[in-house]
Amino acid sequence: MPLLIAAVAGSAPSLWMVLPFVLLLLCIAAGPLGFPHWWERHYARVAVALGAISVGYYLLVLRDPAPLMHVALEYVSFIALIGSLFIVAGGIHIRVAGEATPAINCLFLLVGALISNVIGTTGASMLLIRPWIRMNRYRITAFHVVFFIFIVSNVGGCLTPIGDPPLFLGYLRGVPFWWVFEHCWQAWIVGVFGLIGIFYFIDRRNFLRAPKELRDMQTAREEWRFDGLHNVVFVAIILIGVFMPLGWREAIMVAAALGSWFTTRRSIHEANHFNLHPITEVAWLFLGIFATMVPALQNLTIHAKQLGLSSEMQFYWGTGLLSGILDNAPTYLAFLAAASGLYGLNIDDPVQMQQFIAEHEHLLTAISIGAVFFGAMTYIGNG
Repeated sequence: MPLLIAAVAGSAPSLWMVLPFVLLLLCIAAGPLGFPHWWERHYARVAVALGAISVGYYLLVLRDPAPLMHVALEYVSFIALIGSLFIVAGGIHIRVAGEATPAINCLFLLVGALISNVIGTTGASMLLIRPWIRMNRYRITAFHVVFFIFIVSNVGGCLTPIGDPPLFLGYLRGVPFWWVFEHCWQAWIVGVFGLIGIFYFIDRRNFLRAPKELRDMQTAREEWRFDGLHNVVFVAIILIGVFMPLGWREAIMVAAALGSWFTTRRSIHEANHFNLHPITEVAWLFLGIFATMVPALQNLTIHAKQLGLSSEMQFYWGTGLLSGILDNAPTYLAFLAAASGLYGLNIDDPVQMQQFIAEHEHLLTAISIGAVFFGAMTYIGNG
């Protein structure tokens, strides 16, 4: 076992310290369904309280603040990207007139899948969900929303680190920006086009069942109007910021978000029913997740061989299933830590992370695809 792993094991957190991480994920899963009113009022307190347990343990018991500092920088970068893209996307409003045929719906979903790699699945969902509903307003069904979530809000974002939160965490850990595209494009084609093909047959049946007068209305010429297009400039600024060094990256993203906020007309935000509550909730919950996952990741690195995982299919299904039940971002990091730990490597060390990527890319590919694709299984899977 390499010296770094041995050093980690020497000051390893107790296995009991994984409990705050597990409890927080269980609260995120059960709170909105089991006790929604209480959860709405207290989710931030729960996240902070459980996170404080891990922070206090590392500062007062282990006297080892280094892992906390590392994860704090990741948290700032993570929220800067997610928040800035959310705000900028909220400043663009798409107006549609007329109705969509099954073919036009499929084209819309394909374009949405591509856009999600540029402005993130959260930003793409914010931008496109209302036009999608308006396009299909005379025959909207649950499957329209479900396939939108599958394709635009999850699977589509598998080509870049910007596309989906777990992939950005991998980028922060040292995965090269274009690595995901180079290794996941084939799975992206199978996943996206497979889902669009299934959607087409279901939507075609729905379309043909509609009364003829309604179908004639739905095939009317569509007229699109885009408001707030100056925000495309701010999207480009954020994309440039992704490649900047730590500190500059976050400053550029925040500046772009502020620029969008103050230059977008209030009427556009009102038309989008835009508010900051979703991103505020994500920020508080991930503050707790990032703090509590530190001992979980360290224990997974140390005890990886005891989990019985070895093949890429095991990592694919394991990452996928837990990504749907829990949240796909921390699940991605958890399985990445376990995979690197199998070979005595530590994802906290940049050199060893590069070694893992070079020697075990099949495992990283399986973890990446599993985290992104399965995030659509439940509302918890993807923030």
